[in-house]
Amino acid sequence: MAKGCRSHIPAASKLRPELKFEVGQMSTTNELNKENEKVLKAMAAAAFLVFFSGYMVAPLIPALSHEFSATERQIGWIVPAYMLPYGFSTLFYGPLSDRFGRKTVLLVLLALAIFTTSLISLAWSAQSLIVMRMIAGFSAGGIVTVGLAVVGDLYPYGKLGRAMGWMFGAIAGGMAFGATFGAWLNPYLGWRKEFMILAAVNAVIFILLFKHRHLLSGSSQTHPIKVNDVARAYVSLLKTSRGSKAYSFIFLNGLFHGGVFSWLGFYLSQRYHLSDEGIGKALLGYGIPGMILGPILGRLADRFGRGLIIPLGFFVAAACAFLLVPVSPLWMVTIVVTSLSIGLDMTHPLMAGIVAALDPKRRGQAMGLNGFALFTGLGFGAVIFQFLLAKGFPFTLTVFGATQLGLGLLAFKAFQFERVATPSNKPDRLVMQPER
Repeated sequence: MAKGCRSHIPAASKLRPELKFEVGQMSTTNELNKENEKVLKAMAAAAFLVFFSGYMVAPLIPALSHEFSATERQIGWIVPAYMLPYGFSTLFYGPLSDRFGRKTVLLVLLALAIFTTSLISLAWSAQSLIVMRMIAGFSAGGIVTVGLAVVGDLYPYGKLGRAMGWMFGAIAGGMAFGATFGAWLNPYLGWRKEFMILAAVNAVIFILLFKHRHLLSGSSQTHPIKVNDVARAYVSLLKTSRGSKAYSFIFLNGLFHGGVFSWLGFYLSQRYHLSDEGIGKALLGYGIPGMILGPILGRLADRFGRGLIIPLGFFVAAACAFLLVPVSPLWMVTIVVTSLSIGLDMTHPLMAGIVAALDPKRRGQAMGLNGFALFTGLGFGAVIFQFLLAKGFPFTLTVFGATQLGLGLLAFKAFQFERVATPSNKPDRLVMQPER
């Protein structure tokens, strides 16, 4: 540096002690934030794989029914066979993560996911495939639930929208890419090899999270788990006005998306006579908006509140169901399928953020109930759609669309107080308007 241009920045050794502390604290905070982001990305990858595994078989219903000499409706149970045990198991894994810490429960579940995903590839009949899917759903249940609790531990509520956007963007991407590549790769690899590859990728995620396991611990309780205490805690979450609304809408929204998406492969096969590869291509766009727009929608919710975005998400999804009723050109259906995921991205992540803030001391249990509502909704949605399908796709899609439209209207009232009022001296704190 030239003599006339000496730096006016003092060397670190000459800083006052309090400034040295501030510089060191900022450096530590930046490093911690970087590690948090790595954990967030790894948890998003784990959530992606859970839903990839859950939905990769949905568009294969026609092919699997032919391979195992079963009807489409019999094979159709492979989706709820995974989702329903997963949903019920989250009621146990959430409290376990509160009691023993997130790290132990999460790593055990990831290890089980590796084993059970490999096990599915050995199915020899339709019945054995359904049973193995049930085992996989129950043993892997809680990965997303505990992962969401980890994210809730790492990020304050004022920044949780973006983080939840990453998680639910990954969920939407897992549903879409699972459905797409599950069908697309079946003629080339076979669905059995696809499950083996999934198990290997799960092992990679396990290694990544094990490396950052010190950030997974969260808070744990010292007292033993009592069934009555757990039940009372669930009741207390549901008795609050804010909690009861959030959980109810999460379940009902899951019914819609689980029903419509689970049977899109069969819809495309029946109406447009597409092959497995054609179905995969038609569903490819579903996850793209979620992976791109998820964090952006989360930031908007953090800034402007959830009270407007959530109802609009219900309306977007309802419109997509109505647009699938008439016979339209395939390119239009592809656009509608892509838009359908935007409805999911505008609702589930934002409602999960509300749930994560209900009770920080029992966040694992709160997110366990969230997982129960979501996965049972997805599973029962597929069953209800299958039951109504006897009257045809137009009738079933109209019923689902009308129900979702009604939920959107109710959501304006239910979430009207989800507004952000950010004091200047506490930028990361969310202040709720009092409920009347």
